[in-house]
Amino acid sequence: MVGPLISRECLRKALAGAACCLLVFNASMDLRAVEGSAALEAERIKQLVEQGDVTGAQKALAEALKQFPHEASLHNLQGALEAQQGHHAAAELSFKKAIEESPHYIGPYLNLGRLYQESVPWDSDAPTKALNVYERLLKLDPENVEGNYQSAFLLLKEGAHQTSLQRLAHLPRTDQERAQALAIRCGDYTGLGRHSEAATIVVRMLHSADLHEADVLSILPTLTSHRADDLALRLLQGLDERHLASFDSLQALGALYEKHGTLQQARTTLEKAAQFKPNSVLVLTELARLAYNQEDYTGALGYLAHAREIEPQNAQIHFFWGMICVQQNLIDEAYRALKKAVSLNVDNPYYNYALGAVAMETEDAGEAVPYLQKYCVLRPGDPRGRLILGAAYFNAHNDTKAKQVISRVARFPETAATAHYYLGQIANHQGDSAGAIRELNGALQANPDYVDAYAELGLIYLKQKQYGQAEEALQKALQLKPSSYTANLNLMILYQRTKDPRAAAQAQRFDEVRKERAEKAKEFLRTIEVRP
Repeated sequence: MVGPLISRECLRKALAGAACCLLVFNASMDLRAVEGSAALEAERIKQLVEQGDVTGAQKALAEALKQFPHEASLHNLQGALEAQQGHHAAAELSFKKAIEESPHYIGPYLNLGRLYQESVPWDSDAPTKALNVYERLLKLDPENVEGNYQSAFLLLKEGAHQTSLQRLAHLPRTDQERAQALAIRCGDYTGLGRHSEAATIVVRMLHSADLHEADVLSILPTLTSHRADDLALRLLQGLDERHLASFDSLQALGALYEKHGTLQQARTTLEKAAQFKPNSVLVLTELARLAYNQEDYTGALGYLAHAREIEPQNAQIHFFWGMICVQQNLIDEAYRALKKAVSLNVDNPYYNYALGAVAMETEDAGEAVPYLQKYCVLRPGDPRGRLILGAAYFNAHNDTKAKQVISRVARFPETAATAHYYLGQIANHQGDSAGAIRELNGALQANPDYVDAYAELGLIYLKQKQYGQAEEALQKALQLKPSSYTANLNLMILYQRTKDPRAAAQAQRFDEVRKERAEKAKEFLRTIEVRP
């Protein structure tokens, strides 16, 4: 019979938990149980495969199976050839046939187990099937190295940590010290809550000469699910320090840095990962998100500009661009970006919501209405949709429709403050000062830090010539937000009207706020062509 169809490199990958992509021929053959010409045929087929003549091997194998239909080694060879061609179902049948013909023949068990592990991405039952095969193998050969390694790894993934450690204990001492075995042991100790022992294993792994990136990546899910981020961080940092890290481990390291609030380290690490995939839109948008969270809006726009060049029809990129512009009060540019996003994904509720909100700030506020109406249809249970729709009617000078829509959401906690604020403005427009003050106080009751409500209240008191109360409301708004455009404007008007000696200083302050707003637009123009 032919021996296990697995190379040393495949075995190394297997011990790290990675499924082998090909089943290949070992240089040696176990012919003790193969009689006469069957052994010669098996040897000839093996040589054809090694020479790269797969077609010739398949033809010779078909002829050999006609002559020796019950020869397990030939069925095992057929399974290996099918696996190499990506014919997993046919390979599975051939390996099972080989086991059926010779239940004590080790090779087909190994190959079938490996085949199942390779099938994990599309077969959720594959791990269980693979483990069952290795369990059958270990009943025949309890000390089989690959069988113990592979079953230990699969048991680790199943959370059977104690049994996994028992499998590792069957390995020769030298194999137990290999990085692949140490990785499984580290995962098992972590799963069992033996953190200090796992930490000791991490040190041994990082000093292991045969450490590979796959060894670390194979146990990351176990470490993170058991809140052993410190161990995961040390392992990933060790890979980076030893120049063993590629895209996957650098991406994982960046995610850990971000999780623990070290955003600059996360960004620097992800930029290193991006060197492996410089045109990855996913990486560029992730970098943009990190820059955004650091309030580096220029950097975020730079990453997105590159991403937009690569995928100009990617709605998410235009949406993100638009939201950064909103953050920077760049309404015109935000409007154009969000309109592009909606044109590319017309049924995305959040894109419609954002575009509607921005369109409210343009000259034609009524343009916002259809987008917000669509959001309300797509998300009927969200009162915020009806609130902003009412606000759009208000900005389009349709107070009657605005009041009708907004009044329906004033009772919801998440919309009460803003609803009362708009109802106060509507009442003010209609000359109902008492009603306006009542509504604005309702807004402040729902949200005591509502800057715009204080600014509007100050304006109403100013109109009523209640200057003391007007200044009190406006000063409160500026305490909460010193750069408030409306509050600074209304306070300037108040001081000028009352001939307050502070009028000149306030006028200068308002001019600064106005210029700051304009400077943001200029700064944006300098960032459009930035590249990461």
